[in-house]
Amino acid sequence: MRAYDLIKHKRDGGALTSEQVRALVAGYVDGSVADYQMAAFAMAVFFRGMSGDEVVGLTQAMLHSGIVVDLADVPGVKVDKHSTGGVGDKISLPLAPAVAACGVPVPMVSGRGLGHTGGTLDKLESIPGFKVDLPLTDYRRLVRDLGCCLIGQTKEIAPADKKLYALRDVTATVDCIPLIASSIMSKKLAEGIDALVLDVKVGSGAFMKKRDDAATLARTMVELGAGMGKQVVARLTSMEQPLGALVGNALEVLESIEVLSGGGPKDVVELTVELGAEMLVLGKVARDVADGRARISKSLQDGSAKERFGRIIEAQGGDRRVLDDVRRLPTAPRTLPVPAPRAGYVTAVDTEAVGIASMLLGGGRQRASDAVDPRVGLAVHRRIGDRVEAGEPLVTLHVADAGVDAAAARARDAFVIGDGPVPAPALFLERIAGGTA
Repeated sequence: MRAYDLIKHKRDGGALTSEQVRALVAGYVDGSVADYQMAAFAMAVFFRGMSGDEVVGLTQAMLHSGIVVDLADVPGVKVDKHSTGGVGDKISLPLAPAVAACGVPVPMVSGRGLGHTGGTLDKLESIPGFKVDLPLTDYRRLVRDLGCCLIGQTKEIAPADKKLYALRDVTATVDCIPLIASSIMSKKLAEGIDALVLDVKVGSGAFMKKRDDAATLARTMVELGAGMGKQVVARLTSMEQPLGALVGNALEVLESIEVLSGGGPKDVVELTVELGAEMLVLGKVARDVADGRARISKSLQDGSAKERFGRIIEAQGGDRRVLDDVRRLPTAPRTLPVPAPRAGYVTAVDTEAVGIASMLLGGGRQRASDAVDPRVGLAVHRRIGDRVEAGEPLVTLHVADAGVDAAAARARDAFVIGDGPVPAPALFLERIAGGTA
């Protein structure tokens, strides 16, 4: 099967067999299919889409391009959570140890931030000494011994996806539902999980701006999981404004510690509890979602989730003392308030622009090779529906020496101020489940 013929067939609207998809992916991994050919294939998929069978074939091909981790020696139902990405989305940090503290193993392979969205790995690495590049032997051991391990995608896990994602990022084919779904699910299924909870973001700060698109993506991934014998539940949640009050790597660790200490912003706590409840139900330690909520909430209030996070930090080389002394986290040398240009009510937020402001300060990446400054970011003082007076700060930038003026302009222009109050957007939009979930 020539790559040329397969690309041409897909370009012209044809469907590929699973065997043809496997051949294309295998050729891309071994180098016999060139980058420019795979880029052409991705663009053909972008415009022509894929059938359900084709998406399954692509997911399986990328899943089996590397090792599928075997966690059979870990007792219990292994459950992970994946977010499609947003601004201020630090939920994995309090969520994973809380779920593990409740008795459900959480094997979590996370990613780095790119563009306006933050990455769990970058946040974890702002904890002094924390290592996310662990070998799979350590990953297996920590999931077994601590009930949780937080690492990045290794060269053994879905290498075809890692290579294809880098190509999609530079060829304008990231926002394509079949490619997004197969990318996420191939990585997650390779971790050794039994079940998965998906947090699919919708709104101005998400990749999916429209609810219908987000629902289509969620259903695609739920069906993929069911087709491979995995229980999957998806929750559509709002990204019309940043999650929590802090955006930036060390700042989001600080806010996560607040949640693990029984406090934190209401929306961060609610999302942690809700997603955690779904994970406990799938993990068969909670009778239902209400029981799961109670168990997760208790772990956040009684310190057991925080204690588990401390053990995880220590096991992965980090300084667990940050949990009781946040001054050990990297701190920006100065702050800069961004005042409201007029009095009124916040009626909308361009959440993507808030994320871009953090990126311009050095807190995110424009290219995968960019370095990240863990110290910088911003504190959000006003949310949709809040009253603000002229000159009061909308946000406070935590700055070093990069991009200050551009970030301030982005942050100021991100807030729409009107004359009358508006209701705050609902955080939870829809629940989608399939199969036995």
